[in-house]
Amino acid sequence: MTPIPTISTERLTLRAPEQRDFPGFAAFFASDRSKFVGGPVPAEQSWRMLAVELGHWQLRGYGRWAVEETATGRFAGIIGLWCPEGWPEPEIGWDLMDGFEGKGYATEAARAARDYAYDVLGWQTAISLVAPGNDGSRRVAQRMGATQDGLFTHERFGTLEIWRHPAPSELSDGGMEAYA
Repeated sequence: MTPIPTISTERLTLRAPEQRDFPGFAAFFASDRSKFVGGPVPAEQSWRMLAVELGHWQLRGYGRWAVEETATGRFAGIIGLWCPEGWPEPEIGWDLMDGFEGKGYATEAARAARDYAYDVLGWQTAISLVAPGNDGSRRVAQRMGATQDGLFTHERFGTLEIWRHPAPSELSDGGMEAYA
């Protein structure tokens, strides 16, 4: 089993997804907020989707973390590294639960995930896929310094914008040591 590391940022804890995250995860995927990432879906399908998050870690050696608001312990989202079969290349993705948007959490957690990808896994590039009309995700990608780099058409999700993140050599945010 691939151990899932815990990463702490100024306001967030990125940790392994757990059973206790399921109610928030299912509520997100039952809502219209999930329309850009495969939802809405019933709770049974949400359960499978949460299990996929853990399985991705085992199959790829990396994945997405459950994001917890450190001060409250509340489940805020699922954010991290993602590359299922059929993806054009490894992605940094983010899904925030209702009530956690507009606080900079997606950017904060996604930067920590990108630092992990670059500093620990040795990635030299990463993308984020953004559905047309998902202005919030587009803004997160832009705040992270990503630039639009073409389109990708997926059989289920349709045409997605590819946002290319700066290479490790182009970043000046301190990398993983900034989170120590």
